[in-house]
Amino acid sequence: MPTSPHLAAALAVGGVCLLLTGPAAAQETDRLLLATFCNLSDIEGSACKKAREYPEAGDRVCDIKLSPTRQRGKFIAGHPLLLVSYESGCEPHASDWGGSVVFELVADKYVFRSFQPGTQVNDCVTLPKDSREDVLVCLTGHMGQGFLESGVAQVTFKGPLGRELETSFDFLLNATDSTGAYGANTVTCKEGPKNFGVSKLAAGPRPMTVTVDVDYADAATIRAACGKKFPKPKETFGKLARGEAFVPAGYEKKAKFVIDLATRAVAPQK
Repeated sequence: MPTSPHLAAALAVGGVCLLLTGPAAAQETDRLLLATFCNLSDIEGSACKKAREYPEAGDRVCDIKLSPTRQRGKFIAGHPLLLVSYESGCEPHASDWGGSVVFELVADKYVFRSFQPGTQVNDCVTLPKDSREDVLVCLTGHMGQGFLESGVAQVTFKGPLGRELETSFDFLLNATDSTGAYGANTVTCKEGPKNFGVSKLAAGPRPMTVTVDVDYADAATIRAACGKKFPKPKETFGKLARGEAFVPAGYEKKAKFVIDLATRAVAPQK
């Protein structure tokens, strides 16, 4: 593909000019973003065959494939940022085979700042914290040994904007789905309510709040499960520990919860 005038200009200053719009522009935009850390000859579509300065790569050649989802906001006060999730063969299962790339908007150009392995930001909402800063809240998910761990987390930013920047998840709500491990969700009879899954994250009814749909077992559900008042799931495998019980599909509770980011309070929406 010939080098476009926009791409040439962007490379000349080490940044990215986002001047195109529409579906055809999306691929070109990926190419412009990738060109900030990848040689043109190593770019194909939304992928880079060899990313420069990939963290702790050593002698490895690390590929990057950009996700179509973008998160924009002033997540570090006064600095407009663009976060793009990516996949990479250099990342293990523990980091879900990828992370996110951080770009900063400087004089109408996106400039590469850092790779953040393990912090993928695909399903998120951006909320204004004040006139200078935004907050980024995302749904998370990780599968391990049949257990799907999910949650709602605020993305935190630590350190100077650049190679030394560190992002992490500050969890506000956690959930565990054990269907892959046992064939159905489970609860521990002597413990309190348990969340199984989260979905449909959205801005909340008040400033600095979000809403999320939660599948869960409340105290009444746990009593019914432990009292064997539910039918046995159609197919189960593995062996439950003493004091655990199944909650068959369809017997969990469902509700929309409001999470207050300032107080960290979590409660069903009224």
